[in-house]
Amino acid sequence: MTKGRIHSMESFGSADGPGVRFLVFLQGCPMRCRYCHNPDTWRTEGGTLMDASEILDRAERFRSYWGPEGGITVSGGEALMQAEFVAELFEQAHERGINTCLDTSLAPFTREQPALATFERVMDACDLVMADIKHADPAVHKRLTGRTNENIVDCLHWLAERNQPMWIRQVLVEGYTDDDASLAQTRELIASLGESVRRVEVLPYHTLGVFKWEELGIPYTLEGVTPPSPERTQQAQAILRGEVPAPTAGAERHAARAQH
Repeated sequence: MTKGRIHSMESFGSADGPGVRFLVFLQGCPMRCRYCHNPDTWRTEGGTLMDASEILDRAERFRSYWGPEGGITVSGGEALMQAEFVAELFEQAHERGINTCLDTSLAPFTREQPALATFERVMDACDLVMADIKHADPAVHKRLTGRTNENIVDCLHWLAERNQPMWIRQVLVEGYTDDDASLAQTRELIASLGESVRRVEVLPYHTLGVFKWEELGIPYTLEGVTPPSPERTQQAQAILRGEVPAPTAGAERHAARAQH
């Protein structure tokens, strides 16, 4: 029996997968996203040690509220940092007839064994992957998160090949993901994943978690970046969903920024 390091749990999630969800946030994340609103989940140590049955027993207290589409969503931090625990949690959830959703950046993905076999176990018991694409361009991705994205793109194609249901999410951040060229590049990546992508969402950048950076004594490097307007958020979402043609203006600005 594997125990997971649990950062926190929430009983009623309405924006973290279909229906009403019981949310489980795991401790630990390999990325350092500049806009992260949960930097307190970065450390791999800490959290509360719990096994899968303990979590599911607690989750099932709220099962009557889930409706036909609800269930549990595991997030983080980065849940795949504890992939063996997530596999056990999802397998036991399926034994109880509970829908499972993974909210992930896919950053830990590798085709090396035994990690790939554990990842396959997670996916075999995962009803939906909510993949958080930080940026399609590896250079800008590194500026934004501290890591490049080649293995993440590889994972997205691996998931598409097995027709794993996915929701794609991207945070719209001024100066990083909001320009036309970035949106066009992300749209191209999403289109390459085919019918496995069931939904595309744009999440507007916000500053609600900045106080956590201050409490932890971590410099916040997006000072002065403002949230996008509702109109720009809607336009970006239409571009990523392929509802309107992806603009080509701004490519030079994007290329110049990626070189920094």
